[in-house]
Amino acid sequence: MKKRENVRILLIGWLACFCMSMQAQDTIPAMRIRINDTISNGETDTLKRAACEVYDVDSLLSVMGDSLIVLTDSSAVAADSIVCQEDSLQMSQDSLSVLQDSAMNLGSKAVKEKLLKKKKAPKHELSELLKPYLLLKLSMNAGRYGEMDTVSILHEKYLGVLDYLNDPSTPERYIAIDPLYYRMFVPFTYYYRPLNRYSVLKWKFKMPEALASQTPELLPYDTLSFTSVDRTGQVVDRILLNAYVNQPRLVVSTEAQIQKGKLFKDYIEKEASSKPSVVKLFVQEDMLDVKEEAEVVIRKPNWWVTGGNGSLQFTQTHFSDNWYKGGENNHSVLAFLQLFANYNDREKVQWESLLEAKLGFVSSPSDEKHDYLVNNDQIRLYSKIGLQAVSKWYYTVSTEVKTQFCKAYPANSDDLKAAFLAPLDWATSIGMDYKLNKKKVNLSVFLAPLSHSMRYIGVKDVDETKYGLEEGKCVKHDFGSQLQTKISWKVLSSVTLDSRLDYLTSYKWVRVDWESTVNFALNRYLSAKLYVWGRFDDSATPKDGSSYFQVNETFGFGLNYTW
Repeated sequence: MKKRENVRILLIGWLACFCMSMQAQDTIPAMRIRINDTISNGETDTLKRAACEVYDVDSLLSVMGDSLIVLTDSSAVAADSIVCQEDSLQMSQDSLSVLQDSAMNLGSKAVKEKLLKKKKAPKHELSELLKPYLLLKLSMNAGRYGEMDTVSILHEKYLGVLDYLNDPSTPERYIAIDPLYYRMFVPFTYYYRPLNRYSVLKWKFKMPEALASQTPELLPYDTLSFTSVDRTGQVVDRILLNAYVNQPRLVVSTEAQIQKGKLFKDYIEKEASSKPSVVKLFVQEDMLDVKEEAEVVIRKPNWWVTGGNGSLQFTQTHFSDNWYKGGENNHSVLAFLQLFANYNDREKVQWESLLEAKLGFVSSPSDEKHDYLVNNDQIRLYSKIGLQAVSKWYYTVSTEVKTQFCKAYPANSDDLKAAFLAPLDWATSIGMDYKLNKKKVNLSVFLAPLSHSMRYIGVKDVDETKYGLEEGKCVKHDFGSQLQTKISWKVLSSVTLDSRLDYLTSYKWVRVDWESTVNFALNRYLSAKLYVWGRFDDSATPKDGSSYFQVNETFGFGLNYTW
């Protein structure tokens, strides 16, 4: 009974002090507490209705900071008695001091000692030893108000953040974007990298080091920041490989199918600046009432590539009259022109057309009948069209026409050796063409098992028997096979090699032309060229001796231009 009387006196005294403090602050109208109603029915009846079994005074009141919380598990109060809310009664600093004085005056020694000991809540802190590994986090599993608990830093970094990301109230701008895991969230696709990573043996033999390197110990550095992409790729590859083995039926697409898809390009126009420009203030404005239709221009793709190059090379040789070994002065000039037009629709059809012309003269002081002789003379028209069969192979039909510009005579002779359309060589072939296009090398190999060649002599003064024709005839037809190779190699930025090999046979005779040109470009307009032309033809009668092999070599310096 003494404990109950102390509790009753403490509560009535606290309520009286609280009402006095609120009345001093003009807030008493907001309070609807009537103390007289609490004790109107008599002291005895009130105590009976408010009676509860109190086990311990320390469990009655818990003072945290500047607040006084009446715990619900300390006493059971009836419905018509004083009701204590779940949030407890919050007291201001002045109310607490008044309550302390009242408690001391009323003689409650237990409450007095409790208020003096617990004026501030204890602080939860970790020791310096645990801070690098643990952190404090409010856990809501203990109750409504929660309690502080220790959590591993690694757990919070990799797993605890999932609660934050799964919260629908979390703004998307606070969620970090990591595209390295995209293969796990797109439609289930079979990628080649997971299997290649674990099926390719990359082991290499390493010689044991006689003296271990001390660099990692003297200069340590963190490599994790440089290998994050590879480490993430390994994790994703392991997960995908496990899924491929256990759930192959869930695969809906392959990497090859994705590569064939069209790319989506989002062209977003730049937003116009809202700041007015001073220059625009003086620009004449257009009439507002005039409406004109916008002109839409649609251009068809141009699959043609055209270009060419030309050069003019000079050479000179001079000997003095008393040169001890003798010699003959001469000058030579060589003009070269090449034009091409290539068609490629980027799918199936390729068409190449080429016009090539060479003309060279050399002076010959020892020639009493001619002031100069022709040493290079050729007109070549070549065309080839192909239809793609597989990756780099094309079904191809080619045709080639060759002749010369001028009349050609031997030194100190009036016998006409060649002239325009005498001879004229025309070859048409059907076969397969292999094309390889790299950054510095372009290669074409044309294999034609079926070929038709025609040789025509259109000038009567030219001896047709020296070109393999029967006497009195001007045309000869042959069937056989043909092989053509062409390579263009950019050796250096200023040195290029162009080589062409043409092998034609009728199984009775063989005709081979091998032309190679090395271009040493000094700049855009000056260059030096080395031109070598090797020829083998056993269908014509050799000039001297019994050798059918011929060589023509020219090296000169001059002008060069490419467009």
